[in-house]
Amino acid sequence: MRKGLYFVIFACVFTMVWTAGCTDKKTTVSENAAADTLVSEDTVSRDTLEELMAEQAIPVAADELFDDFIFNFAGNRKQQLRRILFPLPVVKDGHTVNMTKNSWKIDHFFMEQGFYTLILDDRKQMDLPKDTSINHVTMERINLDNSEVEQYHFDRSTGKWMLTSIHKSKVEDNPNSSFLTFYHRFVTDSVFQMQSLNDFVTFSGPNPDDDFEELVGEITPEQWPAFAPVDLPSGTIYNIIYGEKNVSGSQKIFMLRGISNGQEMEMTFKKSGSQWKLTKLVE
Repeated sequence: MRKGLYFVIFACVFTMVWTAGCTDKKTTVSENAAADTLVSEDTVSRDTLEELMAEQAIPVAADELFDDFIFNFAGNRKQQLRRILFPLPVVKDGHTVNMTKNSWKIDHFFMEQGFYTLILDDRKQMDLPKDTSINHVTMERINLDNSEVEQYHFDRSTGKWMLTSIHKSKVEDNPNSSFLTFYHRFVTDSVFQMQSLNDFVTFSGPNPDDDFEELVGEITPEQWPAFAPVDLPSGTIYNIIYGEKNVSGSQKIFMLRGISNGQEMEMTFKKSGSQWKLTKLVE
């Protein structure tokens, strides 16, 4: 994924989530009467934006799809508090602590980094975000450096998405543990990355020498430096599980999706024996 994907103005993202999250609606700050008094968008502090957004209720339509809901949930402190089932069970090492409303601090999740990631088992799962019948979603915040996973469980009851519990565990206890351990090394060790390429990697994306030209074909490990995605996330990544649990398997599709620009990148890894290999890259 090119570096342009990561350039997201936080204020613009906040403006987008006032209506229905990451949609194509053209709402701007000037359309809100409360924001007309602001001198310019560049001078608006994050606290001011949050204060303005706190008065905006999460649209009813946003509860149809989890993706629309989570963008609103992540950017609106007052509405975030209203969409958490307190006291909130926080489970770690088999022990449960019930968090009170006063102890909760607003969490913007992946909004500040401008993109989010998905770890899928097959291409059929790509359609799950559009399935309006799904009533349970697990959003994982995975800290690769500390090998920790926080799972935020959301349930939709009476037509509204609610955060119902948080579960904390180690990467080694996650169904994707083998892939996550591999991926962390893949993005932090350039020598290991080269060793983890298939003999031929199927490629579809822009020509590295001409962004206006699309290339489709196969690349060899020797050609990889010219095509390798830049700035792959290596510290904290997110994964959203729509309705069904991820399982240990021999294939993982790692996707990066931009929040404001609609860009996405797809990397397919396959496991042979104990070794994962990158077999496909779509930019």
